[in-house]
Amino acid sequence: MGFEKDNIEHIADLAKLELSSDEASRLLKDLADILAYVESLQKLKVDNMPDTGQITGLTNQLAADEIIEEYSREELLKNLPPNRQDKGFIKVKSVLGRET
Repeated sequence: MGFEKDNIEHIADLAKLELSSDEASRLLKDLADILAYVESLQKLKVDNMPDTGQITGLTNQLAADEIIEEYSREELLKNLPPNRQDKGFIKVKSVLGRET
């Protein structure tokens, strides 16, 4: 695919970029180099290559969830002011924009 300076200026205009003539010329060359590289990658035969998700061999390194201390509902609710609890539940502001 061939690009011309007009194409670069059009893309720069769409991206709201101001380019000098030198910058447009340099970007035209860079884009041509990138497209040539992609074209060379498209010629590679990768039909029999296995899919690769990652190459380091690492697996998830997650810490186990452990309960250190257990608290009863009553112990937790006693830390709330009385107007922030109701029938064993924590009262919060409405998230849907209306009071229920």
